[in-house]
Amino acid sequence: MARIRVLCSVAGAGFEWHAGQVVDLPGTEAAKWADGVRAEMVRTAPVETPEGPARAETASRKPARRKPAPRGQ
Repeated sequence: MARIRVLCSVAGAGFEWHAGQVVDLPGTEAAKWADGVRAEMVRTAPVETPEGPARAETASRKPARRKPAPRGQ
């Protein structure tokens, strides 16, 4: 079973769903309804969060290569 959140009220033969209602449906049926207009999929697993505070990325430059001294001088 998959869960969807209804975005607009829908009614039919034997069912009535209101906007914001969460409904359990078989996977294929839920995928048909969850088109982003009529309904959206609901996550059942918790959202992962970072374990520690985010660190700012820093770029480092390589030192310039030294030009070799001219030979014979």
